[in-house]
Amino acid sequence: MFNLIKKTILTGVGLAAMTKDKVEELAKELTEKGEITEKEGRELVDELLKKSEQARKDLEIKVEGTVQKVLKKMNLASKEDISKIEKRLKRLEKKDSMETSLRQ
Repeated sequence: MFNLIKKTILTGVGLAAMTKDKVEELAKELTEKGEITEKEGRELVDELLKKSEQARKDLEIKVEGTVQKVLKKMNLASKEDISKIEKRLKRLEKKDSMETSLRQ
């Protein structure tokens, strides 16, 4: 019964959205109804929190990957590109300044 309840919770609730308070509240309700023991309730809380954290991390990685793909498609200049342009601009300004000084 405990495993069935656990599987139902895992599939029925978005793990990434589960907060510690919600998990603890759910375990408390199940314990009070006599559907699980206190020990199973603690185990459920621990397991759901671990899986929730992992789901958050996985979601973060997927979002980061998607953002990177979108930025790449937008063909925006990276920090490295901008740094190279700034260095080149400084060299050109210095060269122009030297040429201007020589003409005077």
